[in-house]
Amino acid sequence: MSPAQSASGEAGGALGRVDRLYAWVENGLNFIGAGVIFALMLFVCAEVFARTALNKSIFGFIDVVQLSMAAFAFLGAAYCQRLGGHIRMDLAVSQLRGRWLWSTELISTFVAMIVIALLIKGSWDHFLRAYQIGDTTIDAEVVTWPSKLLAPIGLSFLWLRLLLNLVGYLRLLWRPEAEPVAVPPPPGSHHVSAEVDTPQP
Repeated sequence: MSPAQSASGEAGGALGRVDRLYAWVENGLNFIGAGVIFALMLFVCAEVFARTALNKSIFGFIDVVQLSMAAFAFLGAAYCQRLGGHIRMDLAVSQLRGRWLWSTELISTFVAMIVIALLIKGSWDHFLRAYQIGDTTIDAEVVTWPSKLLAPIGLSFLWLRLLLNLVGYLRLLWRPEAEPVAVPPPPGSHHVSAEVDTPQP
């Protein structure tokens, strides 16, 4: 862990420690998503080889590709939020400073939590319906509920990250001069939230 990251965690007290611990979870989910992308790349290579060399296609190829997309679409959402990587409109927000900036971010985070909570409920119902009726893909009849379950799981971890953001913004509203902890980098800055690095010897 770098000195700056260590100082940031110490400055945030308990919030900084929770942020660092949760970052491990987010990194793990992101690693799983990256592993799915790598496996999918190998799968596509195998499909190309089968079509080219053997003049055959892997049965259920399209179905598997479609279902696997949920892994890297949702499991990395919280990680992306931590780094401030999601698309956002900050033309006006980037001009704000201090409590004006943190209050604006607090309100937008609260609205995002409401939206994500509704999406969690809807995606969970969608998964439950697929599980109960034994929903499968049309072609290869691959069960769809494991893929659909990833949506509420990934969104739930994103909601928890937003909750940490909310607490971080409340802290900054109380103490605007404090080091930002558990929040994404402010617009136009190079601040990075808590990362989990391998200790250097």
